[in-house]
Amino acid sequence: MDIRLLRSIPIFSGLGEADLERIARLCVHKSCAPNQVILVEEESGQFLFIIKRGSVKVSHLSEEGREVMLSILNAGDFFGEMALLDGRGRSANVTALVETELLVLRRADFLGLLEDYPQISIALLRELAGRIRASDSHISSLSLKDATGRVAMALIRVAEKTGRRHGQEVIIPKLPIQQDLANLAGTARETISRAMTQFEEMGYLQREGRRVVIKDFEQFKRAFS
Repeated sequence: MDIRLLRSIPIFSGLGEADLERIARLCVHKSCAPNQVILVEEESGQFLFIIKRGSVKVSHLSEEGREVMLSILNAGDFFGEMALLDGRGRSANVTALVETELLVLRRADFLGLLEDYPQISIALLRELAGRIRASDSHISSLSLKDATGRVAMALIRVAEKTGRRHGQEVIIPKLPIQQDLANLAGTARETISRAMTQFEEMGYLQREGRRVVIKDFEQFKRAFS
């Protein structure tokens, strides 16, 4: 099971069966309860984390103490690599959103893999470049769009990360709580409620509790991207 997961991760996907088995043996399993803090910003980093099951939020605390959510990660994603590469403190906080199971790889083992398998380093650079592009897009949406547009962009990010496509529709099985979505959009929780109601009235989506169906995802993206 762990080998299948490792094969699905972009930085390890080019490795053979024996190499993946080696990495699986180096990993330790860790279980996290909902809302459990996994990483704290600025603390030293000694481990790489791979999400086997569940989801986490990556966030940053402003000087005023307000949480800004940077991203949501799910099964098959990994985090904690930056502190392993530069030896500095963690760049963000990471908290489990639901019951989550992780594979944990020690820094010394991870750096050894980078030396033994140059293709992992190349794939890691590609992954980091993608994250920088996503961050640039997020910063742009926060600075250039009005509150409704920021909520729409946050919803699009969640849909692309956790949604299931069904024809033109994208189904988000469990939308993050309003406060987390507000942190992701850089706005107030009340704004989330108003914007979601507005999207419903405009015919873009349907809600059943925290289950959300975006009726025509491409149209929704064109309207707010």
